[in-house]
Amino acid sequence: MHELNMKSKYENMKIIYNRSKFGWYWAPLFVAFWFLLFYLTVIPSYHSYPDLLTIEDEITQPGRFIGERAESMLLRLTKIGPKVVGSAANEQTAVHFLLTEISKIVQESRTDLYDIQQDVQIASGNYVLWEMVNAYQSIQNVVVKLTPRGTNSTASLLINSHYDSVPGSSGAGDSGTMIVIMLETLRVISKYETPLQHSIVFLFNGAEENPLQGSHAFITQHKWASNVKALINLDSAGSGGREILFQSGPDHPWLMRYYGQHILHPYASSIAEELFQNGFVPSETDFRIFRDFGEIPGLDMAHTVNGYVYHTKYDRFNLIPRRTYQLTGDNVLALTKALCNAAEMEDPAKYAEGHTIFYDVLGWFIVYYPEETGIVINVLVCVIAIITILAYIWNMAHQTGMFRRRVFIKFGILLGVQFAAVILAILLTITIAIFMDTVGLSMSWFSQQWMTFGLYFCPMFFMMGLLPAVYLSRTKEHGLPLGYAIQLIMHAHCLILTMVCIILISFNIRSAFALMLCIGFYVLSVILNMATCFQKTTFLWLIPHIICQLMPFLFYSYCCYAFFVTFVPMQGREGSSNPELFIGGFTALLCLLLAPFLVPLLCLFRKSKTIISIFGVICLVFIILAATPVGFPYAEREAPQRFYVAHTTRTFHNGDAAMSVRFNDSGYYVVPVDRRPHSIDYLFENINASKSSQLGIDCDTEVMCGYPIYSTRWLGYRDQSFWVDGPAPKAGSWPRLRILSKERISFTNLIISLEVAGPDHMSVFIQPMNDTKLVDWSFDRTPIQENFKTPYFIYLSYALDPAPFRFHLEFEVINEKLLNSIFWIEFQSSVDKLGLEINPFSGLALMNFYVLLALPF
Repeated sequence: MHELNMKSKYENMKIIYNRSKFGWYWAPLFVAFWFLLFYLTVIPSYHSYPDLLTIEDEITQPGRFIGERAESMLLRLTKIGPKVVGSAANEQTAVHFLLTEISKIVQESRTDLYDIQQDVQIASGNYVLWEMVNAYQSIQNVVVKLTPRGTNSTASLLINSHYDSVPGSSGAGDSGTMIVIMLETLRVISKYETPLQHSIVFLFNGAEENPLQGSHAFITQHKWASNVKALINLDSAGSGGREILFQSGPDHPWLMRYYGQHILHPYASSIAEELFQNGFVPSETDFRIFRDFGEIPGLDMAHTVNGYVYHTKYDRFNLIPRRTYQLTGDNVLALTKALCNAAEMEDPAKYAEGHTIFYDVLGWFIVYYPEETGIVINVLVCVIAIITILAYIWNMAHQTGMFRRRVFIKFGILLGVQFAAVILAILLTITIAIFMDTVGLSMSWFSQQWMTFGLYFCPMFFMMGLLPAVYLSRTKEHGLPLGYAIQLIMHAHCLILTMVCIILISFNIRSAFALMLCIGFYVLSVILNMATCFQKTTFLWLIPHIICQLMPFLFYSYCCYAFFVTFVPMQGREGSSNPELFIGGFTALLCLLLAPFLVPLLCLFRKSKTIISIFGVICLVFIILAATPVGFPYAEREAPQRFYVAHTTRTFHNGDAAMSVRFNDSGYYVVPVDRRPHSIDYLFENINASKSSQLGIDCDTEVMCGYPIYSTRWLGYRDQSFWVDGPAPKAGSWPRLRILSKERISFTNLIISLEVAGPDHMSVFIQPMNDTKLVDWSFDRTPIQENFKTPYFIYLSYALDPAPFRFHLEFEVINEKLLNSIFWIEFQSSVDKLGLEINPFSGLALMNFYVLLALPF
């Protein structure tokens, strides 16, 4: 009799289990729904731009930003060509262009309302950046100050961008677009009656790529700098598109409030802020200089679309989306007007109240609140989530007639299953990332971002769905009805996210809000189901659940799309680090928010294990595709590979009094800046050139291994750099080093005065020898005071004045017998302009001169 009862119970449970499933043929429609939601909502929202206003539109819409006029100015600016600091294009033609446009604006301005002053700043100085001394001479900034007549305020808002460019690039996106937007903003404000309480300083920065010298010159030396109270910094890591606000403040939430209230087309994220400030972006902006040297709070905004052409010759006018000017112009104009009437501008220090959490939702609106409020919200949501889950389980035991202890045990088992699924999914994704890199298939997604779906999204979906599906199919005769079991699995994942969120909160990570949103929307669906008693039904509980998952899906897929648009191109200049781990790791983290409340629903379809296994098959197919020509990362013009290349002559001197030449050679020093340094090997095979990772120099005895290091960024690429023998570069303005004087000021201390002359960009390395210590010099003393790792790196550049750099070094020598050999000095300079991008399809064509010598005394 007992066996008959058990058999009857088994048959009933089997009927319940089978009847609580949809037909397998509905699963493709379910998956297609989410894909269509992404393609029809997220992508159009990300690329939503306002209509471009023409010059004719100004008649009917006075006071509006006119995008067509900005576009016309950019065309003329980019026709100048590359504008490298020290070149005639940057120091004469570009400055003349700006002064001409400013004069036109002044002629059209309302002189009865505004006083407009302009100044061309010429400045010299030095400071420490990236553990190097950044020394500049006679660089230029064009500065305009607009002051409303009748105001009593002395405060000024600073708007900054740069007009100089890297070698070989016209700088259309970086940052010519922002320059013309500033000019048009100045024109609109000065031409029409715009109520302003504070002045505006427009800084047209002439030396940002050098790097960041123009901003330092302004904030430390210009007469208008002392009254600057807030900043709008405009830059670019791409070629137009929407500008993202990725830094705010710091510690000035009132700035974010004005942004949120007045911006017309929001695009902002404190996640981007934390990624940028923690070194995930291989760039820096002038915002850092104004913050560190001027203690000025502000907003840092940049274009990021099409970052493939950033700092290349392909950064051209015709690649800027036309509506970019209108979108960014509307935002900058509205934000400028708002901040110039902000009461907080009078004394911003009074309103320094901590960080701000901010994010836009598909560009539709922006959410922002103080960090302290965010902590309260995060904690509150986590507490509600825990209480709700416990209440659900307690209530479920009552509704099913099961002992609560048994239900809690069942939940504990499912929690373990879900945790195992999460861990295995992450491990599988990371394993694929390591495998792709190990077999030489790294960056197959670089020019074809859709490859990331099969390589990294699919294994996450596969493992996070398969393990629960297998468990449910194996335990159906002993478990709960399928609907309850799936809900418990999602409750388990919600609890996992809640624990992770609490950990992030404890470490003051502001991006914890991303987990809070995921938890909050899921808990809302659970509460709705409990309130309507839908959770007891077979399928009705899906209605609140799916409705509450629509907004999180849109938000996270929007964040994902924005991430890939921004960060995938950056992996082409990230250096030797494994980009697969970065892209795969981010995808895994995103899937933990995006997938776990949707993928388990596939268990509601018959043949669920087969359906979920399709994701695994897709992953295998994409791995195979990556090994075919489809997976080749680069595309000429659209997604070129980058190299730093120095066509170099090196001369090594002995440490004797005659400074006799010990060794010299010439060739190409090639510095790959991504994970595939061997992609251009065929170039050297075609010209019968030898390639070597060793330069025949002893790294133990030569400064920087004798490598012609031009920039601090090259230091991180040294292990994968290589040397190609070649002819000497053509003669040019070679660097020259001269000893001006040497003076013994005490028994142990010597002061050496030196003079370095040559082209407009030079790099100098100084290595004390034989227990000698550098105790003072003419430059910023930070490297000495903070005991920077030697050799000391000095970057020298000039714009207008080619006069030699003169400086002194003071050494402390412990052993008097070593006075004749106390330091090595190495310097390198550009002969022609140093090209920062080489497309493997276009060959090698740059020149640099390099000298290494020891100075005897």
